[in-house]
Amino acid sequence: MEIIKLRQQDEFIKLGQALKAAGFVESGVEAKEVIQDGLVTVNKEVDVRRGRKLYDGDVVVFNSMEIKIEK
Repeated sequence: MEIIKLRQQDEFIKLGQALKAAGFVESGVEAKEVIQDGLVTVNKEVDVRRGRKLYDGDVVVFNSMEIKIEK
């Protein structure tokens, strides 16, 4: 499981940014494609919004890899 720590001044990170930060995708375009294709879940539900805001405690799964968002 990859853990992404939110910066102190940030309340959230966007889904596309989280996928890139974790190294699961190489670009914003690739993030957009996998999200729109329904290949990404947030808290066990498919979400097709690249701009979905992720907060402390959210869990993202893509291709059997997990990201946990922490404050």
